Amino acid sequence: MEELSFSIDEERYDDRHGHILSLVGWYSHPEKKQCQFELIGDGYDRIELPQVELCERPDVAQALGIDFGSILPGFTVRIPEALKLGEKYQSLELFLKDGEERICIWEISADELDELIKENLVEFHLDRVEVLYDTMLEIQGWAVDQRGSVEVTVHKEDTELLDCRIQRGRRPDVVERRGLDDIYRKQEIGFRISAALPEIPGKKIILHFCGDSVTKTWDIDIQELKKQNKPKGFFERLFKKEPQKEEGYEQWFDRHRADKRELRKQKRTSFEQKPKISIVVPLYCTPLPYLKELVESVKAQSYSNWQLCLADGSPDNRAGEFLHKHYGKESRLVYHHLEQNGGISTNTNGAIALADGEYLMLCDHDDTLEPDALYEIVKAINENHEPDVLYTDEDKVSMDGQHYFDPHFKSDFNLFRLRDNNYICHILVVKKSLTDKVGLLRPEFDGAQDYDFIFRCCEQADQVVHIPKVLYHWRCHMDSTAADPSSKDYAYEAGKRAVKEHYQRMGIETSVEMTERPGWYRSYVKIQDNPLVTVIIPNKDHTEDLELCLFSMAKKSTYKNYEVLIVENNSEKPETFEYYKKLPERYPKVRVLTWEKEFNYSAINNFAAAEARGEYLLFLNNDVEILTPRWIEEMLQICQQKDVACVGAKLYYPDDTIQHAGVVLGLGGIAGHIMCRASGDDPGYFGRMISVQEISAVTAACMMARAEDFHAVGGFDETFCVAFNDIDLCMKFRAAGKKVVFTPYAELYHYESKSRGLEDTPEKQFRFDKEVKRFEEKWSEQLAKGDPYYNPNLSVTEGDCSLREDEK
Repeated sequence: MEELSFSIDEERYDDRHGHILSLVGWYSHPEKKQCQFELIGDGYDRIELPQVELCERPDVAQALGIDFGSILPGFTVRIPEALKLGEKYQSLELFLKDGEERICIWEISADELDELIKENLVEFHLDRVEVLYDTMLEIQGWAVDQRGSVEVTVHKEDTELLDCRIQRGRRPDVVERRGLDDIYRKQEIGFRISAALPEIPGKKIILHFCGDSVTKTWDIDIQELKKQNKPKGFFERLFKKEPQKEEGYEQWFDRHRADKRELRKQKRTSFEQKPKISIVVPLYCTPLPYLKELVESVKAQSYSNWQLCLADGSPDNRAGEFLHKHYGKESRLVYHHLEQNGGISTNTNGAIALADGEYLMLCDHDDTLEPDALYEIVKAINENHEPDVLYTDEDKVSMDGQHYFDPHFKSDFNLFRLRDNNYICHILVVKKSLTDKVGLLRPEFDGAQDYDFIFRCCEQADQVVHIPKVLYHWRCHMDSTAADPSSKDYAYEAGKRAVKEHYQRMGIETSVEMTERPGWYRSYVKIQDNPLVTVIIPNKDHTEDLELCLFSMAKKSTYKNYEVLIVENNSEKPETFEYYKKLPERYPKVRVLTWEKEFNYSAINNFAAAEARGEYLLFLNNDVEILTPRWIEEMLQICQQKDVACVGAKLYYPDDTIQHAGVVLGLGGIAGHIMCRASGDDPGYFGRMISVQEISAVTAACMMARAEDFHAVGGFDETFCVAFNDIDLCMKFRAAGKKVVFTPYAELYHYESKSRGLEDTPEKQFRFDKEVKRFEEKWSEQLAKGDPYYNPNLSVTEGDCSLREDEK
């Protein structure tokens, strides 16, 4: 057995379930034989082993260039009661046996075994180590001890403790991902460290993870970290591009924020409606410099009819003393020290109890407002006839308050998007009378209390208004999800319940799951009954494309109650018609209709829709390939919901880049596909590529529409023979008060317009220009207003959600 290859890849120890030592590895016998395992103590005593777990190892097969066939080369050998074995024997050896031949693949002494066990008792992981703007060091991670809990400390090079802030929290995501015992769900195994970088002496710091039996350390090279973590701007963070040297977000924002002249003008403005805005803030051990920044940003408002309500759950009265000393004469500031800390919801409700304004504005205790925030809010209240709910755009501010970054330019109100993630966040303003209907914040949703509150308010609101201006700065530090969404993993379970209860109140039977992206959720709405779906596919020759489409549909689709209408459109090849003759036998759900007039995409689909038997129409190109088995269910579960007229899918080019993830009105002139040619793995700007969302339009290369709604708006407009017919249909749906929705969970390849070719002749170009002009005339008002689901601060020339350039 001299030529046998092997490796022990991992040694794991489980102290809590039988003191089991697990050896994970692989072997390759020169004659491709399956071998036996034998554990020997002190060279002579055979120790009985449980059944060895065998598995495939494709990585090893590829590395060695070997086809193992039916042999399973991977193994996990479990050695129970390793502690007792270490006490009984001076050495342990693991052998592979082939008949009488054997070879030792692992050995360990008693002392080495003791060290190995101790090494495995404490485990830690650093999720994130980052320097932001040369001012703060942030570290986030987790640590567990199999025999108890882990204390985390930070030390200077000379071993003295470093003055820093360490907060602990639960990490249910780690417990679930690593299969830990439920006891760890209640332990605060997560840690968040925040330190002022200028106060760190020397070249490194050392993290200590002190368990009940062993302490582990980890060095962090501060100098190297500074080099690797240069200040990051808008483009670097969102698109992984190099920041533009000429201008980044901060320069852009400085040009677009209200200047002194504008603020003076605002102060002289008199509104018809002058509601008092009560800004409600829960305090808890708030750093006084941050509290001062918040209060000063409120005092600097160009709109003066405000009230600042502060409810303090801190164990001391430092904030109250500070406020009395510096702002004791400010009658608009109301402070109350709570008897005890009730958590963020209870404390916020305490602040609301102090409010007497017509509108409530929720604010965190360490964030800041732009000086025109209240002015813009009151302006929107007047322009929109006192809406129930308002929200604004926001960005993030560094701990020292010197740098702004990561602006979130949001969509207008988008319920489907909200169900996937709390995109509204800050600023949230709610009419106080609305809280009489929906109630205040609920402590059982702490961690996602604002998400739950937003749902309840928006469900009852007659009008939700979005103000597309950055008016709020969310401080980026380790106590907030602003710096890193995963820093509050404990909150996401509460968020999941908030989404679930929203569906329950809406009477929609749904199951909700957390996704891999922190703070994002996926909904599975129960499909009502088993409606027939009619798939409509226009086709001219190109039977190979059509065959791939039909074959992938038949093979992969898990939804079975559908019919397929192939609309024959002026094919010229005899083999096409021979192919049609065989379709009923090969694909019983297929019928072939014949369109005998000239090509007109709209007319062809209207013709087929009139022949359709289904409650839902699924318009499909012949040059697509189904990727997602549940593609029909994913669209149908949305299309069945109230006020939804149609749903579009996520389409990829053959190179796995994005072909379609929704259409933005005005992009590139008339309308364009957002994030076209981006990587298929790209989540997009604030997750828009991976979120179900209302949108202005979707492509009919794969579009499901409710048949009743389709016929109610007159189907496709046949004056759009080739271009814009699907965009026009979506515009008609929206004009009728219906919703158009994009889902990223119905995925297909799209081989793009093979059925009609390019606009490459004068005649075709003339027809295209004519349809452009027709669309501009028909929807001029909507084009002038801009796309409500695409923020006006984002580019309409690039399509990558980059900053919009100023008009020259």
